Amino acid sequence: MERNTFADFKFNKQLLSAIEEAGYTAPTAIQQKAIPPVLAGQDVMGIAQTGTGKTAAFVLPLLMKLKYAQGNDPRALILSPTRELAMQIEENIRLFARYTDLRTVVLYGGLGPKTQIAELDKGVDILVATPGRFLDLYLAGHIVTKSLNVLVIDEADKMMDMGFIGKLHRILEVVPRKRQNLLFSATMGELVHKIAGDFLAFPTIVEVTEQATPAQTVTQALYYVPNLKTKINLLQHLLKDDEALHRLIVFCKTKAVADQVFHFLERRYGADNVRVIHANKGQNTRINSINAFKAGEIRILVATDVAARGLDVSNVSHVINFDVPIVIEDYVHRIGRTGRAFQTGDAITFCNPAEAYYIHKIEKLIRQQIPVSDIPEGVFIEQTGFEERQAIAREIDNQKRKENPEFKGAFHEKKTTNQKSTGGHAGAFQKHKSRTRKPKR
Repeated sequence: MERNTFADFKFNKQLLSAIEEAGYTAPTAIQQKAIPPVLAGQDVMGIAQTGTGKTAAFVLPLLMKLKYAQGNDPRALILSPTRELAMQIEENIRLFARYTDLRTVVLYGGLGPKTQIAELDKGVDILVATPGRFLDLYLAGHIVTKSLNVLVIDEADKMMDMGFIGKLHRILEVVPRKRQNLLFSATMGELVHKIAGDFLAFPTIVEVTEQATPAQTVTQALYYVPNLKTKINLLQHLLKDDEALHRLIVFCKTKAVADQVFHFLERRYGADNVRVIHANKGQNTRINSINAFKAGEIRILVATDVAARGLDVSNVSHVINFDVPIVIEDYVHRIGRTGRAFQTGDAITFCNPAEAYYIHKIEKLIRQQIPVSDIPEGVFIEQTGFEERQAIAREIDNQKRKENPEFKGAFHEKKTTNQKSTGGHAGAFQKHKSRTRKPKR
């Protein structure tokens, strides 16, 4: 049965009014496929990338099932890998539950539990939590689980990446056996399969795209760039088009690079136009930066992968991968920050010679080649400094060793020839570029 409007799901008036006021007109593919089995009480496993409306796919039927406030103990538990995502889910629940009296409490680490305990004591229907903080408060006697009848694990692949499998098994031991289970993941790795097997009973499997396929609304581009300074020059060149690049996220793989890029952009565009978020920033600073970006008060957000998931912002025009992510699945999550729910967006990736290895793996994961663009003429290509050249050569050796444990390492042999070249491993890099341009047979 086609469900082209939210009214087709037989939601009640309170829910439909909230959906309409939130500006949602038609359900996305994951919502069309996941909402009916969730409403029917089935266990559901949803494979859907970020930005496809996945959160609403479980929040809306959950609100419909719970209907109104009841008792003091939670009846639904939603587990999330990060604070940012937990807060994002809670924001979605508040948006859609505005005409109900349902009570939601969000639990996460990074700040004292006193306020969260006080909220729990007032009574709660829906609990959104990170696994660690949930277990802490449960073991301290602040959470009673006997009324739980729905358990949701969101971003299961990220949960596995972050090593939460032990905590999830512990939580499964303390919640009632008779319950509905929902599991959502962007990719379907071995560990996700394992937790799904432990967690779901004969689930309805809902998959809206091939696993790890980037959103169809995102245009991708790849620039092969020899070094950090040239990456900065290219970023500066692209940012000249301030009409097109009106709201963008720049992803960096380390806090140090994120700070470096932030300070450069701050000097260039002023403190009012750019913010940076990473693990060393305090929780309040991160929340304030994300809110300012959401509100359109700042143009550029520089971030490490701590913000790659759970950052739900409409109209992000561009995502720029200043560094190629080493956890290759994060590529899908990063570029999913743009082109969200029917909007179009652009994802641009800068790749140095040592990162070409990960691009190859990403292309295998997403089952497509990322179109390569030439560095624009106006961008000055810097010479690669000695230390960076050494680091790139060392990294390429490590990659070869990973693929072939018998590889002895060409790092010392190549040192002399590398010093003569401007890019270090430039020959191999050029070969990779030309190879990438050829279409797959």
